[in-house]
Amino acid sequence: MSQKDPCQKQACEIQKCLQANNYMESKCEAVLREMRKCCARYPEGRSVCCSGFEKEEREKRKAASEGIPPAPQ
Repeated sequence: MSQKDPCQKQACEIQKCLQANNYMESKCEAVLREMRKCCARYPEGRSVCCSGFEKEEREKRKAASEGIPPAPQ
């Protein structure tokens, strides 16, 4: 039996926020921050919900190691 995804609650909150705000990410920064915090608490691959955030972090680290400045938020 598989365990519940530890960041599923935050992922659902993001979806609710986006739907309520006509998919404007800028209106959901607080819930996105909470999702990133949750994803940071677990080893990579532990949460399926975090896969996109983990990819984003890997790309940031790669760019930083290559001396590319981060994209504006």
